[in-house]
Amino acid sequence: MVLDVQLTETEIKLIKVFDSMKSLLIEKNKRYGDAALAPKNIFSKLDAGEGIKVRLDDKLSRIINNKSEVRKNDVADLIGYLILYCVSQDWLDFSELLD
Repeated sequence: MVLDVQLTETEIKLIKVFDSMKSLLIEKNKRYGDAALAPKNIFSKLDAGEGIKVRLDDKLSRIINNKSEVRKNDVADLIGYLILYCVSQDWLDFSELLD
């Protein structure tokens, strides 16, 4: 990506986080066989979006019950589930949210 403007330190860090999360999600998706967005529905009959919301609820419950520091893995899981939820809803472009 080539930009004409000088990026701030924060913008550079945002790009690093997004790039790293992108790599992590793509790798996990390969390992788990697209299980979040194309569930096998062996036990649960929930669609992809509802299944992801259950995973979010479970993760948040574990964080609340742990009562210690929020770990990097917890944050990565939440970000990942939220991105997967966006994909499940076909929310692929957020430009309309810019004022």
